[in-house]
Amino acid sequence: MAEPAFSKAEQIIDELLGLHPKGFDLSLTRIRRLLELLGNPQDRLPPVIHVAGTNGKGSVTAFCRALLEAKGLSVHVHTSPHLVRWHERYRIGVKGGPGQFVDDELFADALKRVAAANGGEQITVFEILTAVTFLLFSEQPADVAIIEVGLGGRFDATNVITAPAVSVIMPISLDHQPYLGDRVELIAAEKAGIMKRGLPVVIGQQEYESARDVLVTTAERLGCPLAVFGQDYGAHEEFGRLVYQDEFGLMDLPLPRLPGRHQYGNAAAAIRAVKAAGFEVSPAMAEMAMTSVEWPGRLQRLTEGRLVAEAPAGAEIWVDGGHNPGAGEVIAEAMAGFEERQSRPLYLITGMINTKDPVGYFRAFADIAQDVFTVPIRGTDAALDPVALAHAAFDAGLVAAPMASVADALREIGERVDPAAPPPRILIGGSLYLVGNVLADNGTPPK
Repeated sequence: MAEPAFSKAEQIIDELLGLHPKGFDLSLTRIRRLLELLGNPQDRLPPVIHVAGTNGKGSVTAFCRALLEAKGLSVHVHTSPHLVRWHERYRIGVKGGPGQFVDDELFADALKRVAAANGGEQITVFEILTAVTFLLFSEQPADVAIIEVGLGGRFDATNVITAPAVSVIMPISLDHQPYLGDRVELIAAEKAGIMKRGLPVVIGQQEYESARDVLVTTAERLGCPLAVFGQDYGAHEEFGRLVYQDEFGLMDLPLPRLPGRHQYGNAAAAIRAVKAAGFEVSPAMAEMAMTSVEWPGRLQRLTEGRLVAEAPAGAEIWVDGGHNPGAGEVIAEAMAGFEERQSRPLYLITGMINTKDPVGYFRAFADIAQDVFTVPIRGTDAALDPVALAHAAFDAGLVAAPMASVADALREIGERVDPAAPPPRILIGGSLYLVGNVLADNGTPPK
């Protein structure tokens, strides 16, 4: 039977949003109080892979899950934000099979119990949802839990985990500056806050040497067994294959199913992290993971659906939630790689929120995009006005026009394309909120 459009759990969250602020609290005092009332479920988890970083957190989480499930293990996964439904934040492990999004009854029950324990005290909804993570993951059996940081690290609500099997820190760039600082070194220091004394740390590929230095120095100060991309492990493409190497040896693997060269580093970090967490990674496991890994909304290709039907015939449509300058550079590189293989005019359909750097994001596409269409976003009060966003694109050297919706932008692209030219390549992105809107409107929500 189809699930109701507005489920029990979503009704409870809607009520909580009316009572508590949605965002983040730069303190762990309130969530520790709440977890104490719940019996400290965060201390009763299976081995935890704790993941932080500005970009690549979701991808490395997806690779870790794919590796562990290829071994036949049950894997709980916590990610944020969600794209379409709150349930996506909690994937419950299934022995011998892929994990499933949390059942609505189970989710609603956990929300009720956490809200009741809180007793109306001041707290953010994110802290409540994080407490729900620990309650669900402590009560449902699994072999491993992968827990993604929400924002930063040091004061993130997930950082009540005291003994992770491994802490993983992915690429760091400028984002959330009001909370984390306006230099990559300051942001790196905040992300490094998830490291725990004497416990393993894996550092992913870093664009900024200064950020890498902060992470390495912190790990060394805490006496953490450390693996650094490019020094202790790495991966590269060779003859259409992914070659992974670390101190334990070399593996010749298929290229990852997730597109883009940046995924080579993400896959490598996941392999090294799973090993650091104490699990063997066989070539057969890694091969299966590379070909089965899924991560919705990150360079995801849409081939059918209601919105796809509005696009020009033969158009290649991609969605990606990357929303900061670092992500823009990675996505632009992926688009340039697609262009090398098959030339098509590139159009952007972009929506962003007002805490991001739109000029920095657009600048990465200045030499490869034909036109930009800026659109509104549903589900957030922080969406940038499409007119203001179009001005930001102009400032980055792009031709841009505001549109009323993604569907309108797709139809406008159809009007502009040269019938004699190859069908266009269209990238819809700039915000995970926008990607969620698109997946819902297209009829292709995450599974």
